[in-house]
Amino acid sequence: MTDGTVSGTERSDTGRSGAGRFGTERLRRARFAVAAVFCVHGAVTGSLATRIPWIQDHADVSAGQLGLALAFPALGASLAMPLAGAISHRFGARTALRGLLALWTLSLTLPSLAPNIYGLCAALFVYGATAGMSDVAMNALGVEVENRLGKSIMSSLHGMWSVGALIGSAAGTVAAHLGGDARLHHLIASLVLTALGLVFCQGVLDLQSAPDEEPPPRFSLPPKSALVIGAIGFCGVFAEGASLDWSAVYLRDELGSSAGVAAASTTAFALTMAVARLVGDRVVDRFGAVRTVRVGGVAATLGGLLVVLAPHAALAMAGFGLIGLGVAVVVPLAFAAAGRSGPNPSQAIAGVATITYTSGLLAPSAIGGIADATSLMVSFGLVTLLTFGLVLGAGVLRPGSRATAKSTNTSRTASSGKVS
Repeated sequence: MTDGTVSGTERSDTGRSGAGRFGTERLRRARFAVAAVFCVHGAVTGSLATRIPWIQDHADVSAGQLGLALAFPALGASLAMPLAGAISHRFGARTALRGLLALWTLSLTLPSLAPNIYGLCAALFVYGATAGMSDVAMNALGVEVENRLGKSIMSSLHGMWSVGALIGSAAGTVAAHLGGDARLHHLIASLVLTALGLVFCQGVLDLQSAPDEEPPPRFSLPPKSALVIGAIGFCGVFAEGASLDWSAVYLRDELGSSAGVAAASTTAFALTMAVARLVGDRVVDRFGAVRTVRVGGVAATLGGLLVVLAPHAALAMAGFGLIGLGVAVVVPLAFAAAGRSGPNPSQAIAGVATITYTSGLLAPSAIGGIADATSLMVSFGLVTLLTFGLVLGAGVLRPGSRATAKSTNTSRTASSGKVS
């Protein structure tokens, strides 16, 4: 089985597929393991983000050159993510995740070693490529555990990613405050996270491709189902990226807030996202993915309107908080829907991931470009329109949609047991 595909088989020591035969206790351990993997993945991102200023000075690059270099992680991820399915098919889900996650954690050491702009771009390309492939592998395994448990867990998994990012950034903040060399900091962090990742990967589902299963193509266009679901992910990630990168600037430039208040708005937004994701599964299980995203879209749209119309900082901060609350579960639910949308979940998840990565890449520059031509207020008017798109398009996440039903029928035909 390719990551998350229910048509494959387990290793002989784990039993046949299906929640009833697999055992609830083993599934709980698998859930904990994949959640820990998400946390490790997020910690790498947080560890790098806090040392960007040091890396900029070490590589002696200008702000414009740094902006160019920071586009390379998304480029590397977008090109490499389609390979994740083929790697998992060849080596099995657990082995593939173990190797890809190790490459990702070890790649943390590369950017701080870059001597110039060319080295930095190359390092960040590799960093992004390994990030994207491990991202697809762990999300596909998360979807498989969710399907077998029969309840939503993807929101909390992405919440654990946010927790990891906060832990990594906190450690990086301490290292930066102490004036530590980022090369030493990232070497230590990389070794620790690699060791933790290898340990945690031991507990994830060990899925294998069926002997007669055709390997997925190494490179292919995303399936149509992924494009539709990815459009919802695009809206959510665009609003997230715009708010995360520009909320502080908005409060400072549009509302005249102090640097401390402006920075606090970004921190509050990130915390809102993390908390909402950690509790989001309970909401999804009670109200369903479609209703959750629609209500979230309404909240995010109201938040966007509040940001645009706010006369002072407090209301704008509340608006950014509503945006964070509203879009928090969009990406986890998009990945979950992709994993049910066709006969090759890894390919669909890679397609959705590519679209969301692209959105995250476009959002900061698009907001800045619109702001240069008009104002930041107009930029967040666009964000508000995109969040309203969540209200209109949430129906594509419905588990009983035609694409999902087709996927389920295909999987049940080829599977040795029913997935609950």
